[in-house]
Amino acid sequence: MSAWVASTGFDDIPADVVASTRLRILDVIGLSIAGGETPFGAGVRATASAWPGTAARLWGTGGTASAAGAAFVNGACSQALEYDDTHNESIVHMSSPAVAAALALADETKASGRDIVTAIAIGNELSCRVGSVTPQQFHKRGFHPSGLFAPFGVCWLAGHLLGLDAGQMSRAAGITGSFAAGLIQCWVDGTQSKFLHPGWAAQSGIIAATLGKNGVTGPSEVFEGRFGLFASHLQAADPEPNFDRLTVDLGVRWDSRASSFKPFPVAHVIHPYIDALLRLRARHSLTPDMIERITVPVAPYIVSIVCEPVEEKRRPNTDSHGRVSIQYTLAEALALGRIGKDAYAENSLRDPVILALADRVEFMPDPGMPGSEQFKGVVEIVTRDGRSWTEIEEHNHGSPQNPMSDAAIEAKFRENVGGVLSEDQASRVVGMVMGIETVPDASALSALLVPAHG
Repeated sequence: MSAWVASTGFDDIPADVVASTRLRILDVIGLSIAGGETPFGAGVRATASAWPGTAARLWGTGGTASAAGAAFVNGACSQALEYDDTHNESIVHMSSPAVAAALALADETKASGRDIVTAIAIGNELSCRVGSVTPQQFHKRGFHPSGLFAPFGVCWLAGHLLGLDAGQMSRAAGITGSFAAGLIQCWVDGTQSKFLHPGWAAQSGIIAATLGKNGVTGPSEVFEGRFGLFASHLQAADPEPNFDRLTVDLGVRWDSRASSFKPFPVAHVIHPYIDALLRLRARHSLTPDMIERITVPVAPYIVSIVCEPVEEKRRPNTDSHGRVSIQYTLAEALALGRIGKDAYAENSLRDPVILALADRVEFMPDPGMPGSEQFKGVVEIVTRDGRSWTEIEEHNHGSPQNPMSDAAIEAKFRENVGGVLSEDQASRVVGMVMGIETVPDASALSALLVPAHG
C-alpha cells in the first residue's frame, strides 16, 4: 500500500475521481463552516488554543493553529450536522478528515492544488479499502468506522504531501494503528463525541506521518497481525477479514467511487427512506393525523445503528440523537415535509405531533434487503381510513447510481456557508475549488475562508 502511494501522482488519478474529489473538497469546506456555527463547533474551536500556531487556518474564522490542530478543528466541525459523504460499503466518512488534513498541510507546506487532489484521492481510497476488509462488523461492536479506518487514509495522504518514502509510510501506518479510535456510546444518550472522530483521524494521520518521517517505527502487520487492528477489535469476525480488499487492483479499481454525497443531515442508511416517504407525502397529501402506521423493512445490520432501542430512538434527547433515529426522522419528515439544515431543532424534538407519529413508525428486519453496498429504502404507509401505499427507493440520492448534480452540491455548499461568507466569497471559493488542480499554492484556498467580519 505504501509503495503504491509513493509511486502515484496526479496523472494516475482517473478523471472522474479528480472531478468527484473537487466536489468533496467543496462539500467538506461548507460542512465545516456550518458545523463551526453550532454549539458543538464553538466548543471545538475554543480548544484550538491547545495547538498554538499560525501554520493553518480555522475555516470560517480569523483564527489559526498548528497544521495538526487546524486539521482536528476543521475535521470535527465538518461532521457536526451528520451531513458528510460516506463510502457505502464500509460506512466510512472518508472525505471530512482527508480534506481537513490536506488543506491544513497545504497551508503549512504550500502544496499545489494537483498535490492536494492527489493526496485526498489516495487517502479516500485507502480509508475505503481498510473499512471494506470486514464491512458491517464494527458498528455492532460499538466502534465508529470513521474513527478506526480514516486515520490510515489520512496517514498515507500526509505521507504523500510530506514526501515520505515507502518505508517511512509503512512505519507511519503501523503507528496509526495505535491512534485509530472511536466509540459510539454517545449514541445511547445523544452526546457529541462521535463528531470528534473525523478531527481525530485528521490529526492522528498527520502526526503518525510526521513520526514515521522522523524515524519512529510502527508494526508492518498493523492490519493482519496477531494483535493488529482487526484481531484486537473484532476478536471473532464472521465472516473472516478479507485482507485482499486492501491491495487487489489497487490503482486500477477505485473503491472510493462507490461513495455517496448527502442531501440530508442524517445517518446515511436513513436517506432512501426519507426520499420514499416524502414522495408518498406529496403524492397523497399526507398529514400526521391521517397516519395509522408507517412500516419500514430494514437490513438487519442497521437495526442497532438507527432502529434500537426503540424508546430511545422514538424520544431523542438531542439533535445528534435524532440524526441516528429512523423512527423520529421519518416522523419529522412527514410532519414538516422536509429534513434540511434546520432539522432536529429543539422545538421539533419536543413537538407532541411529531413524537406521537414517531410512536407509529415500526421497523421490520428483512434479510432480503441489501447490505451496506447499497442503501435501499422501502416505506409502507397505512392510513386510518384503511388505505395503504408502498414506495421504494432502490439507491440513496447522492450515490453513483442516483447522483446529486454538481449544481445541487454547490447549492448545499452555499447554504452551509450562508451568513459566514458573503455571496462573492462563496463564488470565489467555488471557482477556485472547481479549478483546484491549476492552483500553484493551495493555501490560497484557505485564505478565502476568512469571513469579512473576521
